[in-house]
Amino acid sequence: MSVDSILEAIPPIAVYLIVGLVVGVESLGIPLPGEIVLVSAALLSSQHELAVNPIGVGAVAVAGAVIGDSIGYLVGRRYGLALFEKLGRRFPKHAGPKHVALAERLFARWGMWAVFVGRFVALLRIFAGPLAGALGMHYPRFLIANVGGALAWAGGTTAAVYFLGLAAEKWLSRFSWIGLIVAVLVGLGVALVVRHRTEKLLDQEEDPTASTEPTSTP
Repeated sequence: MSVDSILEAIPPIAVYLIVGLVVGVESLGIPLPGEIVLVSAALLSSQHELAVNPIGVGAVAVAGAVIGDSIGYLVGRRYGLALFEKLGRRFPKHAGPKHVALAERLFARWGMWAVFVGRFVALLRIFAGPLAGALGMHYPRFLIANVGGALAWAGGTTAAVYFLGLAAEKWLSRFSWIGLIVAVLVGLGVALVVRHRTEKLLDQEEDPTASTEPTSTP
């Protein structure tokens, strides 16, 4: 069975449900590859052989982000910062003390903009909802930033990858193994860039003097 036939057999509703579920659960504070799933689904939507609609992909991603973040906000409001201690024990590589400290610092500096911009940063995308609730951010302000960030991130990512896929279709007559490899590489590339950016911030959090030049000694 070819890749074409396998992909064509996947019901579009299944793609939409997976995107909405993964993005929503990630927004709750559970580390999941929301960005990779969104990029892969958007690339699938650019292939005419498949019935996946880019508007549908973007819509469910926005809905999952807003709903997941809102639930995460309520959970953070209910349990406070103690919630992050539990998350740190369960997901030490994604929600350890350094991660929480960095997220708190960014929230203290940027406020509601941390929620908006956080959609584009894996660390804040996971922590934005619960941390905003735990820190007592007013929900109307959080909701505005939440919806705005979800529209910019999900809508922008879907549109960019969709048109990239259309351009690639000029030299990919059908979505074959080559196309599948392209989808995987694009997703991994995005994940690696985001991970590298987050690790640099975490290193600075662990050693605040790392980003400053050492002073010369006489």
